[in-house]
Amino acid sequence: MARVTPPDRLDRILDAAREAFATRGFAATTMEDIAQRVGISRSAIYSRFDSKETLFRGLVEGLIADVLPEAMPPLGNVPAPDALRRFIQVVMVRLGSGNIAFLPRLIIGEGQAFPDLVKFYHDHAITRVLGAIEAIIRHGVTRGEFTCANPALAARSVAGGMIFSALWRIVFEPVGAEPLYIEAMAVSHAEVLLKGLTARGELA
Repeated sequence: MARVTPPDRLDRILDAAREAFATRGFAATTMEDIAQRVGISRSAIYSRFDSKETLFRGLVEGLIADVLPEAMPPLGNVPAPDALRRFIQVVMVRLGSGNIAFLPRLIIGEGQAFPDLVKFYHDHAITRVLGAIEAIIRHGVTRGEFTCANPALAARSVAGGMIFSALWRIVFEPVGAEPLYIEAMAVSHAEVLLKGLTARGELA
């Protein structure tokens, strides 16, 4: 195993935590498990994170900070339909097959036992995703491209399809459900939504 140096230690810890939580779940993972995956002592992890819960929070914040700028660059003069298509494509692919795929399953599966983590995930991940979608919808309304009486509720409709697709891939496919092709699903989801959002019912 390569020697872990201080500059790359934080990234290695977060990557190891993600792998451990994805494979073992939150409750079954220990700080010792994560330390062994990194190749450092447990005390080295505790020097950065005072608990497993704090480490989970740092992991979620890092993943959201990585995904949101890719999914939603500055809107500027970007047509809202293009912005919404991009957001759905990026987030759905990452949720369904990327390094955040385990999060919805973990939150649903273990959330009752760890309500503080569910609240953190809601406040720091779900709320930010919904806020980004709502901003795109309001951008479209301002430009005259969308007609939407309640952008906040519409944002939840957008997010619902993305979460369903992620759960299908990581919960149902492993037990034999028909495979869901995420890229095609993202296109379909976007076009169905745009049919309802686009002013005069015409796609931009």
